[in-house]
Amino acid sequence: MKKIVEKTLDEAIKTACKEMECEQNDLMYDVVEEKKGLFKKAIINVYDVADVIEYAENYIKNVISALGLEVSLQTFYRDGIAKILIETNKNSLIIGANGGTLQSLNELVKLAVNTKFKKKFRILLDISDYKDKKYRKAISIAKRVAKEVLKTHVDVKLDPMTPDERKKVHTALASFKNIKTESIGDGKDRAIVVKYISSEIDNNGNTTTEVIETKE
Repeated sequence: MKKIVEKTLDEAIKTACKEMECEQNDLMYDVVEEKKGLFKKAIINVYDVADVIEYAENYIKNVISALGLEVSLQTFYRDGIAKILIETNKNSLIIGANGGTLQSLNELVKLAVNTKFKKKFRILLDISDYKDKKYRKAISIAKRVAKEVLKTHVDVKLDPMTPDERKKVHTALASFKNIKTESIGDGKDRAIVVKYISSEIDNNGNTTTEVIETKE
C-alpha cells in the first residue's frame, strides 16, 4: 500500500496513476482525508494486487477460523484471476452439499474485496481440486451433449451451473462447428442451452456459419 499526499483529490489520483503506471479506471484506492479551503490537502491510500490478495486471504482465514477449523492457503495470480487454494482439517464442511458452501464463501470473499477496493476483482476459491473436478465433469458432459445436438439438431438445456462453470463450458464448446451456446435463466437456475446452427453456402461457394455472441 502507498500513501499519496497532494493539494487536491484530482492531483492525488493523477500522481497515483503515474506511480502505479495505470489508468484511473484501473486504480485501486480509498480516500483517507480531503480538506478544502485555504489549507486544502488530499490523502489517499493506493493498493496493488498483493494488497488485494492479502485482504482476501485474511478474510478467508477469519471466516474459517471462526468455525473452529485449521486453515492454510496458497494463492496463484494469473491473467487477472486470483486462484486461492484452501486446505482445512475438515474440507467437506467447507465444500458443502454440491459445493454450495464453497460457492457461497467465494461470493462473500468477492463482495468483501470489491467493497473494500471499489473495483471488481476476479477471485476463485478451490479446495482439494473440487472445482477443477467439477469443470472436467461439466465439460465432458457438455461435449457429449454437443455431439448429440449435431446429430439430432435438437437443442438441449444443461443442468444449472455456477458462472465460472458456465464460462468453462462456453469456452470448451466454442470450437464446435454448427454449435452455439447461450445462458438462460436467473440466479441459481441459470443454465446453458446447447443449440445447433446451420451452415450456408455464400456466393463464392464457401461455407459460412451463423455466429452469435454469447453473453453471460
